[in-house]
Amino acid sequence: MESALQTSPDIPQDLGPRRTERLLLIFMVICGSLVLFVVVMFFKALLPRKMPAFVVTKTDIATRGTIYSQDGFSLASSQKLFKVGFNTLSIDPNKKQFFIDLLSIYTNIPKSIIAEKFSQEGFVTLSYNINANTAASLRQLNAKFLAYNVFIEYEDSSKKVVPKIGLSIEVSGIARNYLYADNFEPLVGYVKKIDVSKITSVEGVKGLEKFKDKILAPKQDGQDIGKRDLGFNLIEDKTFKSQPRENGYDLALSIPLRLQRELEKILDHAKAHYKSKQIIAGIYLPHNGELLALATTNRFNPNNIQKSDYPALNVDATELSFEPGSTIKPIVYSLLVDKKRIVATQLIDLNHGFYKLGKYTIKDDLAPLKQNTIEDVLVRSSNVGMIKLSKRLSGQELYTGLKNFGFAEPTGIELPYEKTGLIPSVKLLNREVYKGTASYGYGLRTTFLQLLRAYGVFANQGEITTPHLIQRYNAPNGDVFIPDLAPPRQVISPQSAHTMQKLLIKVVTHGTGKRAQVEGLVVGGKTGTARTANNGKYTDIYNSSFFGFAKDKKNTFVVGVVVFGSLGSEEYYGSQTAAPIFKQIIQTLVKYQYLTPSQDLVLKEVPRRALALPTPPTHPKPTKHRPTLINVKQK
Repeated sequence: MESALQTSPDIPQDLGPRRTERLLLIFMVICGSLVLFVVVMFFKALLPRKMPAFVVTKTDIATRGTIYSQDGFSLASSQKLFKVGFNTLSIDPNKKQFFIDLLSIYTNIPKSIIAEKFSQEGFVTLSYNINANTAASLRQLNAKFLAYNVFIEYEDSSKKVVPKIGLSIEVSGIARNYLYADNFEPLVGYVKKIDVSKITSVEGVKGLEKFKDKILAPKQDGQDIGKRDLGFNLIEDKTFKSQPRENGYDLALSIPLRLQRELEKILDHAKAHYKSKQIIAGIYLPHNGELLALATTNRFNPNNIQKSDYPALNVDATELSFEPGSTIKPIVYSLLVDKKRIVATQLIDLNHGFYKLGKYTIKDDLAPLKQNTIEDVLVRSSNVGMIKLSKRLSGQELYTGLKNFGFAEPTGIELPYEKTGLIPSVKLLNREVYKGTASYGYGLRTTFLQLLRAYGVFANQGEITTPHLIQRYNAPNGDVFIPDLAPPRQVISPQSAHTMQKLLIKVVTHGTGKRAQVEGLVVGGKTGTARTANNGKYTDIYNSSFFGFAKDKKNTFVVGVVVFGSLGSEEYYGSQTAAPIFKQIIQTLVKYQYLTPSQDLVLKEVPRRALALPTPPTHPKPTKHRPTLINVKQK
């Protein structure tokens, strides 16, 4: 058998060695490949991988601060608006109607408008005004569309495959909302749209929105910058950077919504009744300067300003000056009291109610009594008496006294474009005509708020305070800031102020202000009626007013009313128009328990006290975005 194998012609004699060589070669190749694989894997494990890095930026838009009423209602707030769009070519034609139906339900946009977008090929924008809640719902809807394969891939004109593209939901801008329409206007003011980095934002134009624009404005947008994963989520590794969002400061006003609305209703009704052009009224806390209400009949809806609203855009309580008429008389009279130039019980000759002042003859509206005291000059509002009494003041004393009461200077309220009014110069006031006319409210101009503030002196022991609308600022980080106001300033002595209080009470009980009386309260004040001028001539159109105070056993409020543009053929005297409105306002304060009537209420003597002013509190140095305020950390 063995010899047969050796001699077989079919089997090569060199098969054994050649087979061994092949096997050895295969083994070497396998070993070499294995070594190469190990080496490659070794270096890949040690050396950093150069993977493509996709760096993205996500922006969180900051918003403007909110303006709140004293009782916590949002008067002006901001909300983000979103832009929603989609790619018409990415919608499965078989599910197009399903897409339209659901999108219409979620956005409240008519189906016909959505369907019309499909007339275009490619990306289309459906709306720029989607609110935040709807945007959140649309993101959920987008997930449902993906689950139901509503979106598909498609080839573009260059045969490139375009992946599925869902709904695009991005911030398009910031909108400002005024929930209570014309309430609080024009105090709150309004804004205009501006473009900031392709985002529509807003800035203040009038009112508090303008004056506190830097405080309300957003400070910085939030930003996250880093690499993203395949799901478009940011990877928070060592290269990740984050900047927090910082919204604008919120403002909390001193005026409660319910009281402001009640006052606006009273004024609206009175304007229709008296057929006047405008009525302004305010409620002032004389001890600290807070305004509890400041209302006008000329209002507008900042959500939808019309051309007819343009005359109502200004805050006429601070931007409109006028001749005050007889409401200036207590101011001038108090200067005489404070300088001890008069004795109230002394007799005075009122010339039968007529006085020759320059080329004009001045006439009193009320015929004088047979015997008149200096006190009667104010109680019966005698122009003749005021002309005579004003001679006891020099031009400099009258000018300085009016300035000390805050006339011809800004009040310091947080509103833009405040007018200062006008006082004749010392040189003019040294002349009998100018001094005489100024003593009964002509030849000088004041604003409503200047008069309201001045009457606060009589109710605040002779001190004048800074009127303000803002109680506090709330910072985005939770800090609370209190406005740092100028300290009260002594204008007349406490005893002089008390004398004026008693005299103004007599004006209400026995004089021209009888219609302002409210039973159970101490009420004092002064009427005023002044002709308006046009082209240098006085007309038969009048401004009538009443300024005064109301007190119970604990609280004191100063209230002012001015009725602008009453016709001389109608009710136009301050006693006929402004005084009854004043009374309604006081009754409203009683209704809401700001004042409590009492049958045994009497005016108490003012105790003497030191006139040294308190040292103003210290406050932190303001930063770039921080108002000059006192910081009060929240507990």
